[in-house]
This record gives sequence, C-alpha cells and structure tokens, in this order.
Amino acid sequence: MAARVLNVNVGVLGHIDSGKTALARALSTTGSTAAFDRAPQSRARGITLDLGFSCLRTALPPQLGPGPGELQLTLVDCPGHASLIRTIIGGAQIIDLMMLVIDVTKGMQTQSAECLVIGQIACQKMVVVLNKIDLLPEGKRQSAIEKMTKKMQKTLENTKFSGCPIVAVAAKPGGPEAPESENPLGISELIEVLKSQAYLPSRDPSGHFLMAVDHCFSIKGQGTVMTGTILSGSVSLGDNVEIPALKVTKKVKSMQMFHTPVTYAMQGDRVGVCVTQFDPKLLERGLICTPDSLHTIHAAIISLKKIQYFRGALQTKAKFHITVGHETVMGRVMFFSPAPANFNEEIQENVFDFEKDYLYQEEYLSKDSVSSEENKENDQAGEIQLPKQQWALLEFEKPVTCPKLCLVIGSKLDTDIHANTCRLAFHGVLLQGMEDKNYTETFLPKLKVYKQKHKEGQVERVMDDYSVIGRSLFKKETNIQIFVGLKVKLSTGEDGIIDGGFGQSGKFKIRIPDGLKPETKMLLTAASKKKSKGGKGDMTKEDESSKNDSAQPVTISLIFKRYVFDTQKKMIQS
Repeated sequence: MAARVLNVNVGVLGHIDSGKTALARALSTTGSTAAFDRAPQSRARGITLDLGFSCLRTALPPQLGPGPGELQLTLVDCPGHASLIRTIIGGAQIIDLMMLVIDVTKGMQTQSAECLVIGQIACQKMVVVLNKIDLLPEGKRQSAIEKMTKKMQKTLENTKFSGCPIVAVAAKPGGPEAPESENPLGISELIEVLKSQAYLPSRDPSGHFLMAVDHCFSIKGQGTVMTGTILSGSVSLGDNVEIPALKVTKKVKSMQMFHTPVTYAMQGDRVGVCVTQFDPKLLERGLICTPDSLHTIHAAIISLKKIQYFRGALQTKAKFHITVGHETVMGRVMFFSPAPANFNEEIQENVFDFEKDYLYQEEYLSKDSVSSEENKENDQAGEIQLPKQQWALLEFEKPVTCPKLCLVIGSKLDTDIHANTCRLAFHGVLLQGMEDKNYTETFLPKLKVYKQKHKEGQVERVMDDYSVIGRSLFKKETNIQIFVGLKVKLSTGEDGIIDGGFGQSGKFKIRIPDGLKPETKMLLTAASKKKSKGGKGDMTKEDESSKNDSAQPVTISLIFKRYVFDTQKKMIQS
C-alpha cells in the first residue's frame, strides 16, 4: 500500500516585491505547471501576475497521526500587485494556512494589510515570514529582526492571528541577480515551523465536484489540461465534468497530481484534469463541476460584515467590485437589517427567511454610520443600537456562475493603487441566488424589505366634536383617496382616521372615533379665533409676543410602511 500523502494548501501572500516567488522557489522541491512566474510578461516584469503553484514534500509530522506518510505543502504564490487583488481573493479561497511575507526593511505595506484582511476572512492559521534579512548589516541584523518582530506582534494583536509564529529568512541572498550558489537563510527553520502549523484540514469527498481552475493549456497528442484545486466533492477517471461558463460537458481522460498519474482526487487536492477536443483559450480560469450543479445568477442576497479597515460608509445604491466564487464583476448593493424590534434576535446562520419583514437601510449600519430615523428613536441610551446581522441585495452587471453559500467580497478596486488605504469593503456569504433574468418581477416581490414613512401636518380647524380639518400633510396634486382609512395621531393624543379630501388645496378631513378632548377643542378654537382676529393687517409687536406665548399648533402624524418591491405600492400600518 502506498504511503499516504496529506495535502495542505499554503498561501504565500504579501506586498509586491517582498520576495514571495523566491521564497516559494527556495521552499519547493517540485514545481507545478503554473509555478515560478512562467508567464512571459511576468518574467519580463519580474512580478507574479497569476497564482503560481509548487509543492514541498516532507515527512509527516507526529501531530498528524502515526504511520509512514508524507506531508505535501502546496504553495500557492499569490501575486502582490495591487491591480491583481482579484486573483489573490481567488487564491485565498483554497488556502488552509497562510504565509504573510514581509520585506524586513519595509515592514507592513498597503497590500500586506490587504492580504492580512483576506487571510482573516478566508484562512484559519498564519505564519509571518520576515524576508530579505541579508539586506540588513550583519552587526545590526539581530536587533533589526527583533524590532520588526515586536512591531508585527503589535499589528497582529487584535486579529485572529495574534501570537502566530514569526520567522526571519533570506530566500534569495543578494537579490534576483545573485548566482544560484548563494544558499538561502532560515529556510529549514521555516519548514519546521510550517510542519508544526500543519493540521488536518476538514476534507469531504461527498457532494458535488467543484474545482477552481487557474490554468488551462494543451499537450500535443493528449488533449487539454485544466489545473486547479478541488473546492468540494471528488473526481475519478471517466467522470463527466461541466464547464458551466461555456455550458460544455467533457469526459475526464487522465489526471495528474504534481506529475504523478492518479485515478481519483478529492476536496483540497491540487490536480491536473485532461479532457479532449477543448480549446484551452476558452478557459483561462474559472470553475468546472458536476454537470448541472452550479447556477448562473443575475442577483443575490448575502449576509455580510463590513471590513473594519475600510474607510467610509457602505451606501445603498453604490457600486462595488464583487468577487463571487472565482469571478469579479461590478454590482450594485442595497443594504437591509432586521426590523428594529428584532435587532438582538439570534439569526440562523447561512439561511435567509423570506417570511420575515426587513428594514431598508440607506447604508450599512456601523458604529460610525449615521443612524437611520428609526434607529434614532431607539437611541435613548445615547448608543446606536446595531443589529446582530445585516444583509444586502447584490445586482450584478453581468451574470456570475458560483456555488451556493460561497464567499463574497466587495471591494473598491478602482481606488488609486498608491493611496494608502484598504480597498476591501465587506465580506459575506451568498445565501440565495436569482437565476431568472427577470428576477425583478419574478423574485424580488417575495423579498419583504420596507421603508418606514413618516408624514406630518397640522390641524387647521375643528368641524365638530368628532372631526377636524387638516392641512400640510399632502401636496395639492396628491390623490388623497389612496390615504383614506389610514390611521393618524394628533400631538394632543387623539387617534384619528383620514376620511377624505376637503376642497381642492390638499386639505383633508379626519374622523376622531373617540371624540376630541375638551382641552384640545379649546386650544383649536382659541387658535382659529386668533387667526381670524389677526386678519390681513400687519401684526403689532404685542400680537407677535402673544402669538409666541400661545400654544403650539396641533400636529397630525401619519406613519406607515411601504414595501420596496411591492408593485402596487400599498401603504401598511401595524
């Protein structure tokens, strides 16, 4: 029986030019097809443009179980170039353990911070690698390394990677031009640390096969090879796989893992799948899966959290770059929360309840956001109440193909690359996709998101003990008929019902079922007398002061809610 091989995917992330590719090369023993800057434009520019993969095999460490076996660390070299952040996000979804590479002479840089954010979203464990220690003068090297180590520990204090290992290395002493004879520093110590951090990732061969393809090329006489990492399920020789973006199904002719032929591969494995009669130019990167298991969607409901380092508000109707699965498209957002009474309710994870009512929000509610009117009313304690969970409706500019419950990241990738600011705005989970192109008619009316409406007017005069005339609640051209039967409240405490229009100028009649209180009647009678007494003449100073002394006008308050996607725009009162 062959010794078992445990595969752990290690992401190599960091700012451009921190030496990630050199580190992956120093660590690895077997390069895969995508490894070490194979792309001609990548070599010419000396930077990684796409996910590169290579692997390192070592004896299985004791914490991973008894018996002979090998630990295969698949190194995913993610590009550090800011414009390629969408590639990194794609890579981070397949990573079990992350190496954050820091240029020891520079410390944390903009993209190192973004990589850290992605790591927090998509990864469980991290090792920090301080690279390029050969650039530090030997006499001061140790103290400079200690200083940077302390700095990094401070940076990571409030993240989930607090207390993670920090290792100092020189992956390529003397820089890229130095001869190969220069031995790297600190690599064997780093390998030991990686082995100590390796864990048995939870792998599940059941469920639909889904693989993230990051390279596609043809081999003469063999067919087209798609290399990538299996995100879920498993695949065997002879299986049919679908390329959902192209709606094409192909049969698996042969498979390899790091140049070794295999007949079976499962979740977490990095594999090359060979099919025939398929033009590799059609698929640079994307997903392949069990036929008919993925859905192409035009819009989605997601649960989300704002990324704390993103500066600025997340506003409804704003556009973001949305990374879903392995695609990045532009999308417009609409934020909503539970109704205020349910802000503290425990929400079931990864499920969206269409039976409930939700409150429309102009922006994602956070400590620094301007609270909505309704929240201000709940804000007696002086603290803005924040809901335990918030959601967003995403509407994509072009359809995306993705699995259910996949990771979603919203970013502002058009922000200036050189601005020292985090461009990742929010992350979440896709709860419900909308496959119908006409989802605005077929699907959105089921989504019960409402806006709270509050109108105010004034009582103009009393008609009798049970009715008054109101004004300033509606515009002259408003069709008052649609408001008939709605409940209103007077500032003096009486409940009323809108009975119909009165004249042509937007005035209306209110019925007070329990009758006006005597003091309200006195107040209104006094006010209307004063009005008629004042006449059209100029007010004297005396009149003015008496007017200020007199009671405030009696206001009429109309509160109702309207569902955003209700085609009939009905007004609803609880």
